Amino acid sequence: MSRQVLYGWGRTASSVAQVVTASDEAAVASILATSPHVVARGLGRSYGDAAQLSGGVVLDNRELGGIGDISDDGVVTVGAGVSIEQLLTRSIPQGWFVPVTPGTRQVTMGGAVAADVHGKNHHVDGSFARHVLELRLVTPSGPLTVSPTTDAELFWATMGGMGLTGVMTSVTIQMLKIETDQVLVDTDRFADLDAVMAAMAEGDQRYRYSVAWVDCMTRGAHMGRAILTRGDHAARSDVPTPQLQAPRAAKIAVPFDAPSGLLNPLTIKLFNEAWFRSAPSHRARQAQSLSTFFHPLDGVRDWNRLYGRRGFVQYQFCVPDDAGETVVEAIRQLSASRVPSFLAVLKRFGASNPGPLSFPMPGWTLALDLPVGPAKLAGVLDDLDELVLGVGGRLYFAKDARLGPDKIRAMYPRLDEFLRIKHRVDPENRLTSDLARRLHLVGT
Repeated sequence: MSRQVLYGWGRTASSVAQVVTASDEAAVASILATSPHVVARGLGRSYGDAAQLSGGVVLDNRELGGIGDISDDGVVTVGAGVSIEQLLTRSIPQGWFVPVTPGTRQVTMGGAVAADVHGKNHHVDGSFARHVLELRLVTPSGPLTVSPTTDAELFWATMGGMGLTGVMTSVTIQMLKIETDQVLVDTDRFADLDAVMAAMAEGDQRYRYSVAWVDCMTRGAHMGRAILTRGDHAARSDVPTPQLQAPRAAKIAVPFDAPSGLLNPLTIKLFNEAWFRSAPSHRARQAQSLSTFFHPLDGVRDWNRLYGRRGFVQYQFCVPDDAGETVVEAIRQLSASRVPSFLAVLKRFGASNPGPLSFPMPGWTLALDLPVGPAKLAGVLDDLDELVLGVGGRLYFAKDARLGPDKIRAMYPRLDEFLRIKHRVDPENRLTSDLARRLHLVGT
């Protein structure tokens, strides 16, 4: 056990905790039995304080490893500390891909479940939870096997439950069969936000994967101009040299913190201009590697250091399908404020799952990367909170670093249901985190 300073990927709110590792269920159970407050942590890719616990014990799950054999129908049991990258290194050469992946493969299986991660295919395949067949969960009340049919209530509370129902030790998932390590990608460039949203609403169902990069620095007639990329896995007959190669490790790293203010309205505007003009107005069926299409930022290790020592906030919200105008208004407010957003990603969500704290809902989701520094930033985000709340939307816990507890029950109206389930397996509230304390996600 060692005392460490921990922070999320956004590097904005550090705290000090005792960090301990565990390699099996017995060790996890012992830690839960002897520690007043515990949270599990994987690779630290939650942007805020979800995997931190000031003054408590943080259980590093990365020694909860092991990848079982992938069955003929694609079922595999994986240790909760195994990363998506480690699983893909084993599975892609065998012709299997993870059914849902976020924008980085540097996420553990336990983290993928705790945050109920989503990807570019939510409108077709839903979130990670839809592909979990069962998991082992060590709670303060004892170890359990849960699934959609075995204690389904606890299973769904764990999906998106941010690690507050127990410490996962293994996860069994259904993989996706692939024939190659390529994706056939259609790219289209749009002069404004209305045009790209209309194209997504009309055409996304024809593709398994869809995502739009949005320029939040433009105003007027070209506000929210965008690059839309949509694709499907390539069959062997689609590419001249079909192969199944594992992802390669990043060859480039950011060796030091960039100077504060490097990412400012001017530099981001210049980058956005170059990025927009570099995209083709239309290109069909371009073969891209799985890494290029799904995890481009993984090609640069420690890319979060580009934001400098002050770090950055990622703000992600979703709103119902009939509230698309809220996305337009959010980008209009951000553009008018001149608060710079280095990365803005727009996607469509499909059906929700039964998890009381799961984030996605049918409709739209927008994720913004915002450097810390501008004096207007806090006020702009407060205004966006109210905008999202006004149409029944919500924010994503795995990205949040600054929301207050007063808005949580409106965003997550099933919070009391979650707290009841948590109390059943954790009556003393041993499982908590800085995020849970800040947002009152634990009972009293």
